[in-house]
Amino acid sequence: MKRYIGEIGLLITAIIWGSGFVAAAISLEYYTAYQNMAIRFLVGSLILSLIFYKKIKWNKKVIIKGFILGSILYLAFALQTVGLGMTTPSKNAFLTTVNVVIVPFIAFFIYKKKLDKFELFGAVLAIVGIGFMSLQLSGGINMGDFLSLLCAFAFAFHIFYTAKFVQDEDPVMLTIIQMAAAAIIAWFVIGLRGEVTMPVETEGLLALLYLGIMSTALAFLLQTVAQRHITETKAAIILSTESFWGMLFSIIIIGEIITLRMAIGAALILFAVIISETKFNFIKRRKSLPEIR
Repeated sequence: MKRYIGEIGLLITAIIWGSGFVAAAISLEYYTAYQNMAIRFLVGSLILSLIFYKKIKWNKKVIIKGFILGSILYLAFALQTVGLGMTTPSKNAFLTTVNVVIVPFIAFFIYKKKLDKFELFGAVLAIVGIGFMSLQLSGGINMGDFLSLLCAFAFAFHIFYTAKFVQDEDPVMLTIIQMAAAAIIAWFVIGLRGEVTMPVETEGLLALLYLGIMSTALAFLLQTVAQRHITETKAAIILSTESFWGMLFSIIIIGEIITLRMAIGAALILFAVIISETKFNFIKRRKSLPEIR
């Protein structure tokens, strides 16, 4: 079981993020996307600081690395938010998840890390699956599509540098600092936009608390810890199942109707995870077994 701690941690992260789609939809009825980011990152950083206050040990390296991750994370969310306002939700969701293919190439070009053919194939297959689930080909290419693609690059760099930084730093400290950094940037932005004053709506606040505690504090802590035990490409593939879990929770909670395209997409994503995880070793082992007559 310990051998698969990375996979299990990231799968739970993807499930939590998938459940967050419903909470995000509710919160956006009451608060702007920028207010959403400010509150969820603030709640996430406060919750983690309160729980792990005894583990907080400041040093220059972890602060710098945490701020780098937090800045990249906020940039990714902001690009996704702005891009969503200029393109369709389906194209935004699809282009954002292109990060699953970008991650292995970041490792290859920056650190000359060899490309794993099974992980690369799994990454491409995951993109195809997500396309089946979410993409509606309409409206041509626009600025929103470009910003959504930039968002994918930002998320890819976040996954990649999380994997790199967590090898030398405490995952709890890294997570706390990146949440705090993202919160500082987010509150600065809503200050500039004049959105600091917010309505007090019970349903909206409960949804934001869920996003802050579960989708931010718990999920990003799990991601950071889990990425100590798994390659960045495999991490990206497992995290891409977020769209599958989002679909599943939407069906269960708000009664969304499943289509054939959604089912095919879900199957392809699942197959992508199986390929990257097993590399078809179970077939190789079966072929190597002696034939019994």
